[in-house]
Amino acid sequence: MCAKLVQTDEAMASAVQRGNWIYVYNAKGSQLYAVSASDGMTGYTGSSVSIKRGNFAYIFDAKGRQTSVIPAGR
Repeated sequence: MCAKLVQTDEAMASAVQRGNWIYVYNAKGSQLYAVSASDGMTGYTGSSVSIKRGNFAYIFDAKGRQTSVIPAGR
């Protein structure tokens, strides 16, 4: 389950994990969205963030939309 707050079309500048949540920010430090990640963040780029939930990695774009799900490596 994930909850999101989508604000703008801006690029992602950073993603920070706090507990079971990943907070995604733009270059000005404004939060673009937050997504729950029971098993943590696996990485991020300027256009996507990957999180792990169980045996799968979920990829979200800069607007907070889930774009794909793939089996997660160990």
